[in-house]
Amino acid sequence: MRGLWILGVLLVLTSALSLCLGGSRTGPAEILEWMQHRLPVEDAAYVEMVMTTIRFPRTLGAIVVGSALGLAGALLQTVTRNILAETDILGINGGAALGVVIGISYFSAETMLSWQLFAISGALLGTTLVMWTASRGRGGLQPLRLVLAGLAIASTFQGLIGYILLQQQNSLDQYRFWVLGSLSGLSTAAVLSILPACLLAFGLSAWLYRGLHALQLGDDVASSLGHRPGLLRLLAVGAVTLLTGCSIALTGPVVLLGLAAPYFARGFSKGDMARFLIYSALSGAVILLAADLLARTVIAPYETPLSVIVVFLGTPILIRLARSSDFTGEASA
Repeated sequence: MRGLWILGVLLVLTSALSLCLGGSRTGPAEILEWMQHRLPVEDAAYVEMVMTTIRFPRTLGAIVVGSALGLAGALLQTVTRNILAETDILGINGGAALGVVIGISYFSAETMLSWQLFAISGALLGTTLVMWTASRGRGGLQPLRLVLAGLAIASTFQGLIGYILLQQQNSLDQYRFWVLGSLSGLSTAAVLSILPACLLAFGLSAWLYRGLHALQLGDDVASSLGHRPGLLRLLAVGAVTLLTGCSIALTGPVVLLGLAAPYFARGFSKGDMARFLIYSALSGAVILLAADLLARTVIAPYETPLSVIVVFLGTPILIRLARSSDFTGEASA
């Protein structure tokens, strides 16, 4: 339980900092006076605007999206038994991005619901193509083959996105802002709109955790314990698709978060699948909150793209895992 306490304290701390700090002049002292109703009317109105329309939605969005992508990475690593499995590396992010671009360019998608539907459809397409490609030929679904298939599919999606944007210039500016990943401009309503799908995926993951734990011991062992490996993988991939599609529709692609969060969670979980999934979600939320806080404050009043901050953390982890002997083994909780 030590890991839960540590991650819980970090989550509360980063959430408080996210609410108290930002690019504006509103700091902890002003917020405390606002909460005690000690500010003049004009100053109180300004602080209330900053808190309710900017900082609270961003903080809530970081918690929801971070936990969703952290859990998605943990599920993907579990069902593929590959510690390098991540939604961006395996082309799922690219599929979701392609779906959103198609929705914007050809179907005039403007609402968050429509973006979610196109993103989820694209993520499902990316997942299906990568899993099908990697499982072809001798040896079945192997870690290296899965990564190579994901990179190939992701590159193909990026090429298609570039082609569509060249044909649809009106979509280019909107895509430029969205593709770098950002929590700016979020509303509480937009964050709440993805919550039902995320909660469904969270609940599905909780229901699957015993089967996923058995799956770590191999398909034969899982089958002997009464589980169906094929169905487990299908449902887990469905949860990953929901989590990834909704998150990308809201914030744009946030690369390597699904790799970094399980990496830290694995050190706390000590082989327990339930803890691994919970800690991955908590780690994702903490990492994204910290990254968004840096994005707002490093060059304030300007904002650094969110993915740039996360990449600085995720890339060393990716290099370390690729160089380690664990690459040839299976991911474990």
